[in-house]
Amino acid sequence: MALFDLPLDRLRTYRSESTAPEDFDSFWDRTLKEARQHDLDARFEPVDTGLRTVSVSDVTFNGFGGHPVKGWLVLPAGADGPLPVVVSFIGYGGGRGLPLTHLLWASTGRAHFVMDTRGQGSTTRGATPDPVGAGPAVPGFMTRGVDSPETYYYRRVYTDAVRAVEAARAHPLTDASRTAVTGGSQGGGIATAAAGLVPDLAAAVVNVPFLCDFPRATTLTDRRPYREIGDWLGAHRGRTGEVLETLSYFDGVHFAARATAPALFSTALEDRTCPPSTVFASFNAWAHEDKQIEVYDFNDHEGGGPDQDAAAVAWLSGRCPV
Repeated sequence: MALFDLPLDRLRTYRSESTAPEDFDSFWDRTLKEARQHDLDARFEPVDTGLRTVSVSDVTFNGFGGHPVKGWLVLPAGADGPLPVVVSFIGYGGGRGLPLTHLLWASTGRAHFVMDTRGQGSTTRGATPDPVGAGPAVPGFMTRGVDSPETYYYRRVYTDAVRAVEAARAHPLTDASRTAVTGGSQGGGIATAAAGLVPDLAAAVVNVPFLCDFPRATTLTDRRPYREIGDWLGAHRGRTGEVLETLSYFDGVHFAARATAPALFSTALEDRTCPPSTVFASFNAWAHEDKQIEVYDFNDHEGGGPDQDAAAVAWLSGRCPV
């Protein structure tokens, strides 16, 4: 796929037309307050994985609505002191998988907390159901409960993410003051939301993020998952404004504008799943002045791959040191 979005010089100054609702902050304050009425009840059950350089715990904590959410905690073997912790979120449709797929951050000497995404992971070993139903929706997750911000699927996911940070910090071997969030694609969008909702993070690593700049994304690309929204609107004619109003409560651009942590972003100029302008929309809105973005000229949604991992390891050493 050749370059299809704005030229790079225009991307660096691009701003989204998405507008935050007047009650954006009060909506999320109320949502998190309701979630915290339920005991976090973070439980860490050691599991024998056969891995010798790390120790692994099967995690359960209470997220949105007090619903149990699963995860993994991966620690360097023999760790006995407060460790910086990286909380990571998973790409669209994925589950937490097996612990052996989550070795990078523990290998740097950090604790690594992996949040399972409720209702996802049917082919990659997800372990967290979403007990909340929804009205008619296009297959996938983008239009579940889209009639209202109160019922929208990502209200539950973003709340789970905040509670995941709290659960990671509840472990006796983690240092709350050195907490970073990270993820790619959907995981990058969730990390952005967490960075806008948790005021004292040390850093965020946001790779080719999804869930950003909905007004542009839904009209610029016909790839899924954004296309799910277009398919729903094609069947529910005349409801575009209503749906975009709901989505504005979940747009990464507005969480980025409230982020108080340093950030490393990445984007790829041939990415039609998460177009670069939508990524730059969040990056340019990011409130903390310590931010940088890696641009991969001839890559699609795989972005920087292992090169971005290496960049993140080096960058994080100065913001969330071991």
